[in-house]
This record gives sequence, structure tokens and C-alpha cells, in this order.
Amino acid sequence: MESETTAGVEEGPEHGQPDVPVGSRSRSRAILGNVLLGAMGVLCVLPIYWMYATSLRAPGDVLSLSPLPWPMSVENYTDAWHKIPIGRMLWNTFAVALVTALGQLLTGLFAAYAFAVWEFRAKQFLYLLFVGTWLVPFQVAMLPNYVLLFQLGVLNTIAGVIVPSLCSALSVLMLRQHLRSFPKELLDAAKMDGRSSWATLWTVVVPNLRPALAALGILLFVQAWNEYFWPALVLQRTNAMVQLGIRSFMGTEGNDWGPLMATAGLACLPVFAIYLVLQRQVVNAFVRSGLK
Repeated sequence: MESETTAGVEEGPEHGQPDVPVGSRSRSRAILGNVLLGAMGVLCVLPIYWMYATSLRAPGDVLSLSPLPWPMSVENYTDAWHKIPIGRMLWNTFAVALVTALGQLLTGLFAAYAFAVWEFRAKQFLYLLFVGTWLVPFQVAMLPNYVLLFQLGVLNTIAGVIVPSLCSALSVLMLRQHLRSFPKELLDAAKMDGRSSWATLWTVVVPNLRPALAALGILLFVQAWNEYFWPALVLQRTNAMVQLGIRSFMGTEGNDWGPLMATAGLACLPVFAIYLVLQRQVVNAFVRSGLK
């Protein structure tokens, strides 16, 4: 009788418990992982949503805790537009971020190509020395750069913000890792075809590094776009860049939260647009970075 009652139950080899199908366990883990990712996504999006929700409230309801901005109003945007030159600020910030990101990509590509492909004396030492500059705090190089800009006569100019930031150790470090996994056969074939190092870089290497360059370019652009301290130090004008314009709504008597959130929301739109256009390149860069 005992054997008949337990005949339909398969016991586990160790604990005497019925085996759980592998498919159900993997399905449960997938559901749990999706729930955790969804919760983390909500936590990441919530501050952005609250910023835009606050900017769309009526001026008298800016401090309201209601999750929905109703009745909606664009008065904060019009108020910010009339108080500060947002259009010119956004253009200046976009130009600074774009030129800075392109300069760091270009110098990083040249240096990474040399460190990954060429062979020369003290190569590893020079690479470690170059990357070691990434560990130097900004405050250490801030005063020498400021004095140099004063001697060059470019203080309080957009060029003074751009020039010291045209080189980045981060771009060299990331691009060198991609170039080290680049197929050597393609480089050897280009050399056998008689192509120079310059032609090989632009006709063979760069077309295959487009996803990595796009992903790194977005990171560098966002970093330059969000930079506040260095532009505030070089530029004495508060209406030069959008990061400096935001502090126009901050005072000792209190902050004007409506126009402040509206200006911050407008400042985020170019970054969102660039990411939406290049998001496939970013995903491909992260996928290919793990392939050898």
C-alpha cells in the first residue's frame, strides 16, 4: 500500500522533495528579475517625472504633492523664457558639449590606436602615465588651467571652457580596450594592400568602431553638458550657458521652483533626443565590448 501511495510522486535525489521542473524555475527567476528591473526603472524615472510635473503646474501649485499636474499650465516655461535667454543658453551649451565630445573622441582615438597597434619603447609606462592623469582630482589642475587661460586672454569666453577639456583619459582607456580586441587579420590585410596607418585608421578601424564611438560620444557629451563648476569658474556671465542660467532662479530669499524646473526640463531635452537617435549604437557597443 505504501508503495502505491508514493508511486506517482518523484522524490529529489537529496532532500526527498518532489523535483521542480527546470522551466518553471527559470520562468520564476525571469519574472522576479523583470519585477526588480521594473522597480528600479520606476525609481530612476520618478525624479525626472516629478521635475516635468512641477514645471507644468500652475505657479500657485508648484509645491503641491499631487502626482498629476492638474490643471496643467505652461506659465513657468513662458516666465523662464522671458527672464533668461534660454535659446542662446541652450545653443552655447550644445556647442560646448559637442566640440568637447568630438575633441575628446578624436584625441582618444589617435592615442588609443597608437597604444593598441604600434610598438615603441616605454609603451606600457607611457600608457599608465597617461591613464594616471584620470586619477588626478580636478581641483589640482584647476588653478594651473585658470592661470594659463588668463595668460592666453581667453577667460570669460566659450573657448576658455572648451580648450582645457579637449583631451580625456577616459576615452583613451575605453577605446584602447576595443582596439585590443580588434581582429589583427584586418590590420595585416590593410598593411599588405599598401595602406598607411592613417588610411587604415579611417577606412578599416573607424567603420568597425562606430557603435563604440557612438556610445562613448554620448557619455562624453552628457558629461560635458552637465559640467557646472568649470564653466562657472571661467565665465562670469550667468546668461552664457544653461547650467549657469538655472541658478538665476535661486536666491537667498528662496527658490523660484516653477521656472527653475522648467529650465532644467528644457536642458534635459537635447540629451534625451540624442540618446533616442543613437540608442541602438549604444546597445551594440555594450554587446560587442564583451566579444573577442
